[in-house]
Amino acid sequence: MCAERDALKRLVEDLPDEQVPAALAAIRHQHEQRPGTTWPPSWFASFASGRPDLGSNHDDVLAEGFGRS
Repeated sequence: MCAERDALKRLVEDLPDEQVPAALAAIRHQHEQRPGTTWPPSWFASFASGRPDLGSNHDDVLAEGFGRS
């Protein structure tokens, strides 16, 4: 992937100034067509517990083996 990104950067740097707006518009259009590019996602901050200490016991939860099979 790095080689392709470097090649793209070189192509962009070599573009004549008058072609930059069209190239930028094409890339922006492609970027906007990708699904899931909005931030934050719709579920972000979707709950409210009223408790400010939800993460305060994370060390205890992890020490008990949370997430291990």
